[in-house]
Amino acid sequence: MQPVPASDTGAAEGPQRRCIVTRRVSSRNGLIRFAISPDGDVVPDVAERLPGRGLWVTARADILGQACAENSFAKAARRNARVPADLLERLPGLIDQRCMALIGLARRSGAAVAGYEKVRAMVERGSAAILLQASDGARDGRERLLRSARSGRVVALWTATQLGAPFGRPRVVHGAIEAGGVCDRFVREVERLEGLRGSGAAPAGSPA
Repeated sequence: MQPVPASDTGAAEGPQRRCIVTRRVSSRNGLIRFAISPDGDVVPDVAERLPGRGLWVTARADILGQACAENSFAKAARRNARVPADLLERLPGLIDQRCMALIGLARRSGAAVAGYEKVRAMVERGSAAILLQASDGARDGRERLLRSARSGRVVALWTATQLGAPFGRPRVVHGAIEAGGVCDRFVREVERLEGLRGSGAAPAGSPA
């Protein structure tokens, strides 16, 4: 089971945006939008709904650190802009919340399941696009699932307690999400979170 590019899970590349730090034009899927409030504060707009001109930065901790250190926001907006001291620290939490919300949405729609047997059944049907594995879960159960899986990707960014929250359980070690709209949105948020944390999704078929 190898990681599947976003295009293989159905996620479109989407509109193109230019990073204000690297000046590279790429899909906004790998970027984070910022806006400047009426008071002049730089505000992360992870939902991309705030009014005004968007300032886009590549979702990588080093590039965002450079944007804050050099106040690339003020330069790009051509106006005074204040960078909050805790901006870099807050961003992963904001993206993390979106990941949890999307898992919960997938669960409520029937596109996500939790528990070893339910996940194994989804894997055996070939409909599991994402395997969710608790970072502190036992390796043997994880490896058995990975041997059965043939495609998709593994995400192991949360502990069993953290992963349990969107499923309404105290703990979840194994979860899975089917391909589709929610999955595509989840992939984008996971990739942005990985960039901010400097981590990557574990390749399926290999212990994380």
